[in-house]
Amino acid sequence: MGILSLFRKKKEFFTADERDRIVKAIQASEKSTSGEIRVFVESKNPFVNPLDRASEIFFRLKMQNTVHRNAVLLYVALESHELALFADQGIYEQVGTSYWEDAVTNMLAHFTRDNIVSGMEQCILQVGKTLTEKFPYNSKEDKNELPDDIVFGN
Repeated sequence: MGILSLFRKKKEFFTADERDRIVKAIQASEKSTSGEIRVFVESKNPFVNPLDRASEIFFRLKMQNTVHRNAVLLYVALESHELALFADQGIYEQVGTSYWEDAVTNMLAHFTRDNIVSGMEQCILQVGKTLTEKFPYNSKEDKNELPDDIVFGN
C-alpha cells in the first residue's frame, strides 16, 4: 500500500450543478426575508435521532446568533436515509410543531433515488416562503447573517 492510498478523497454527494441548484434555492428563499437557511449533508448520522444531530450541527454552526432567532437548518444524512429540520426559537414559535412535521413529510414525498435535490429545493423554498411571511425583509436593517453554501460532513 503506497502512502497516497492512506489519504482518501472527500466524498462528493452532489454534482456541481446540483450543488448550484441547492445554493440558488437558499439565495432565492432568503431574498425577501430576514430569515436564514443552511443545509448540512453527510453520509451517515452518528447519532440515533436525526433531530438531535441537526440540533448539534445548528449550534456548532452558531446559527442561533441571528438577530431575530429565525434560522433554519435542513439536515440530510444520505446513506442513513434520515433528515430533519431544526428551527431557531423565533421562527419555531411562529409556526408550531405541525408545520415542521409537514415540511419534512412534503420533502420525503419528493425524495426518490433520482430527485433528492428536487426534494431539498422544494423544502428550502417552502421554508423560505414561511420565513418571508413571518419575517419579511427590511432593507434598512437586514443583512445576510449566515453563508448560503452547503456544509458537508463525513
